[in-house]
Amino acid sequence: MPAPTDEQTAAADRFHAGDHLALQAGAGTGKTSTLALLAHGTRRRGRYIAYNKAIAQEAASRFPSTVTCKTAHALAYAAVGHRQPSWKTGRHLGITKTIRIGDRDLSPRALSYATLRTVTRFCHSADPALTDRHVPRLRYLEDAGHHRELTALVMPFARKAWADLQNPDAGAVRFDHDHYLKIWALTGPTIPADFLLLDEAQDTNPVVEQVFNAQRNHAQLVMVGDSAQAIYQWRGARDVMTAFRGTGLTLSRSFRFGPGLAAEANRWLAIAATPLRLAGTDTIPTTLGPVDQPDAILCRTNVGAMREVMQLLDTDHRVALTGGGESLRALAHAADDLKAGRRTFHPELFLFPAWGDLQDYAANDPAGRDLQPLVDLVDTHGTDAILNAVHRLDPESAADVIVSTAHKSKGREWASVKIADDFTAPRDTDTKDDHGRPVPGPVDEAEARLAYVAVTRARHRLDLGGLSWINDHPDGTPLE
Repeated sequence: MPAPTDEQTAAADRFHAGDHLALQAGAGTGKTSTLALLAHGTRRRGRYIAYNKAIAQEAASRFPSTVTCKTAHALAYAAVGHRQPSWKTGRHLGITKTIRIGDRDLSPRALSYATLRTVTRFCHSADPALTDRHVPRLRYLEDAGHHRELTALVMPFARKAWADLQNPDAGAVRFDHDHYLKIWALTGPTIPADFLLLDEAQDTNPVVEQVFNAQRNHAQLVMVGDSAQAIYQWRGARDVMTAFRGTGLTLSRSFRFGPGLAAEANRWLAIAATPLRLAGTDTIPTTLGPVDQPDAILCRTNVGAMREVMQLLDTDHRVALTGGGESLRALAHAADDLKAGRRTFHPELFLFPAWGDLQDYAANDPAGRDLQPLVDLVDTHGTDAILNAVHRLDPESAADVIVSTAHKSKGREWASVKIADDFTAPRDTDTKDDHGRPVPGPVDEAEARLAYVAVTRARHRLDLGGLSWINDHPDGTPLE
């Protein structure tokens, strides 16, 4: 292990003094190496709680045998167990007929989806019981009155589903990872360890936060993450680091890139209103500028990623898409159904009776603006071209360029990275500057965090590409 930095030494000192720690670790600052340093410096037994199985397996090779590396789901599975899934959900719960809300029809399958999403949202929360607030808002039913109608319909089915999940002999509702994690959490479990290390704490679900904090009386707690990389709030995660009761420390020296890229990262960190600032490593030659043949292209959306894939395939590149193309294949099939006048079972689109309704919603309803890129892609290229592109994808090991969304790039790095053009600038305001030009709207903090994640994936060369508008935006100058 290389000689620790002053910041890593400070973390080790406070750990050995017995402090509960919240360790803010910027992009590429060696958070896993730091946790391993803490663990190797004690004979006490610990648990490392990872964000996913792959991270847990990689970490296990770096920690001493006194530290067990698992996901929170794996801890729950060992305590609660698992039962065989079943697929008879809707009919078993009594969801057997189409229901009308406003001028929208909810098929039994759509109502089953809303019911199971309600249970999942409850499972992600720290709440002790299912309530109305767990019912998701559905596209095309965003109106408050329609949502109240949906809630009244869904809640009895959701309570029946949750009761079923707690009865091993019933088994009509598919039993998933989130279900046994919540059942375990509700038992008030004690994790047998002298210290706990929680990784990626900025994207922790409240249910995991609750279990972690409940161990405070018998175990030393260490959470590590980067609040500026908290980009999953939209699916229930929340940054638990800022409110954590413990000693706050920072890792700010990045071993991934040089000072030039650190300056670019700090620009986005300033916009995101986070106190963290990075320092690059002087011996790493990282530059910003055009990249003709990047190792990775990072996009804002799945549809933007599909557009990049199709352009690259047209120029005979071997292309991989992070996470594969299954979600895009599902969207293409859903578009096919709607264009043929058939109902689709896609969870984002099942309330639209036909393609024209989706086009109108995307073009004219503010809630549907994020669907406009999908509509444009399908209307421009057709679903056959999209499905053909997905079929032609290569695995990453065989590709000469990897396309990814910024969300799926988190935790990854490449030698050269290009930012795709679907990272668009904020809309102009009605205010004019001294020269009569519209004043751009402010950069949203959540978008700044996502941009920070994207620009810090590069080691040696970054093409700012679709984020270059920041150079002319008031929020983007001066660089800090």
